[in-house]
Order: sequence, then C-alpha cells, then structure tokens
Amino acid sequence: MGGKPNQGNYQKELNRLLENLPKDRVPTLFLHSCCAPCSSYVLEYLSQFFAITLFYYNPNIAPQQEYERRLSEQRMLLEQLPVKHPVRLIQGMYEPDRFYEQVKGLENEPEGGQRCFRCYELRLREAAALAQKGGFDYFTTTLSISPYKNAQKLHEIGECLAKEYGVAQLPSDFKKCGGYQRSVTLSGEYGLYRQDYCGCVFSRRQRHGDEKNLP
Repeated sequence: MGGKPNQGNYQKELNRLLENLPKDRVPTLFLHSCCAPCSSYVLEYLSQFFAITLFYYNPNIAPQQEYERRLSEQRMLLEQLPVKHPVRLIQGMYEPDRFYEQVKGLENEPEGGQRCFRCYELRLREAAALAQKGGFDYFTTTLSISPYKNAQKLHEIGECLAKEYGVAQLPSDFKKCGGYQRSVTLSGEYGLYRQDYCGCVFSRRQRHGDEKNLP
C-alpha cells in the first residue's frame, strides 16, 4: 500500500481503490451522514460503485427540532435521488447526553478544534462498530465534503477505528474534484434545507451569538 497518504491525497487513494474493486459483486459501504446536503453528492458519486447503507447518527445536533428537521430532509433526498445501486437508511439513536459527555471540558474550544475532533470520533466509532456487526466491506463519513471539516483528522480517526474494528475505511476528501460545489448544486435542485451552523449548541452559539434562549 505504500504507507499512509499525505494530507490532500485521500481522493487519489479513493480513485485507486475504486479502480480495483471486484467486478463479480457489488461491495457494501456503511456511510455515516451528517446531513442531506452533504450526503447528496457523496451518494450520487459512491452509489455507482457500492450498495450503500446510509447511517444518520448525529447526537451533537441541537435542539431536537433541528435534528428532526435534518433527518426529514435526509429521508426526502433518498426518496428522490436516482442511484445506480440501492441505498437504505438507518437512523441512529438521538442521544445528546452522549455527545456532551464526549466533549466535556472542551465546551469553550473554538470551532474546528479538539471538541470537533471528539465529535468526529464519536460518530465514526458508532459507524465502524455497526459496519463490523453488519459485515460491511467499508465504512466512511460524508463529513469531509465540508470546507469546514478537517479531512486529515477524519482520516486519522477512521484509520484507528478501522484497525480496532477490522473494517476497512474508505479514504476520502469529498470536497475535492468539485464535490462541495456539486453538493450545493444538488441541494438547490432538490430544495434541500442548508443549515447555517454545524449542528451542536456550541456552533449555534458561535453563529447566532450567546442569546439566553439558546439551549
């Protein structure tokens, strides 16, 4: 394999992997989704190669009404988006207490720092565990499509979990090759709600200010 890829080469690694997929069967992918807009391009792209189980697991999202709205958008997208191979949706548990425990002590960290890395790990760990249980060939997440997410850190966390759970991580930086812009285009075509904050109460406060009525 030639060792760990350098930052920014994950798309090249993915291209090589896709070129060498087996021809006699459709491999399976357990794909964590953070939201419908981010998953739009990733599903359009990867459903050409994989039978995908889409895993909506985001205990970081607050408030619960926001969580439910994003979940509804995810379902709507799956009903409309044409795909080559089947995509099915699994809804994870909404367990915000687990998120707050995961990031305890990091509440005042800036966006994009250690608190976010803990959140990555929480969601990717759940995906890796279920991918192992279901006997999937690969797991990965849509998170790297966002310009605000650290693809290198996502890859590092995913590789550690891949070794721990014995399921291969699909290397990715989905924002590359126009992926992010394509997700914006698809969001417009399907009328998807594009949220203006990442999801957690901390990112919401940073975006909207420290209003007293925020949870």
